[in-house]
Amino acid sequence: MKVLGISGSPRKNGNSEVYMNHTLKAVAEEGLDTELLRLAGLNIRPCDACMACHRGKPCPIKDDVLPIYARMRQADAILVASPVYFSSVPALTKGLLERVGYMCYGEKPFAGKVGGPLVVARRAGQNFTFAELLQWFYIMGMVVPGSSYWSVAFGRDPGEVSSDEEGLATAWNFGKNVARVTQKLNE
Repeated sequence: MKVLGISGSPRKNGNSEVYMNHTLKAVAEEGLDTELLRLAGLNIRPCDACMACHRGKPCPIKDDVLPIYARMRQADAILVASPVYFSSVPALTKGLLERVGYMCYGEKPFAGKVGGPLVVARRAGQNFTFAELLQWFYIMGMVVPGSSYWSVAFGRDPGEVSSDEEGLATAWNFGKNVARVTQKLNE
């Protein structure tokens, strides 16, 4: 069983990635394979509403989304970590989720899979960003395990999230629950 962790930050090695890696470590301790996928440096264009995917045709936009989509389809669980930009998900992450969401229209390839959000904020906007991501998982028909609190942590400078003990504990518990639910659903 494989858990795909997507770091939606445009920064490599930033707080979202640190937070995701911490969560994936908890998952791996339960015996599941994990993979980190960084969106940083990738070319992800927004959906242009051409509706080709709704007509059963492949997305005509030539960028990095289709290979990511293939990896998402292969995973048993998908986690998305995002920083907070102006109280929301950054364009890079939003672009991926919108495109993938459209490509899933009607087919629902993620329905019944496990998934959930992780959010890192400097100071505020975390609740809206968490809810925004959570809604994507629900629309995809995914099973979202809980934790001891929302999987949100705080940090601004790279690595600063590592000093948020409560945020790390929440992400750890979330990772353990993701692993357990994924194992149960795949028995």
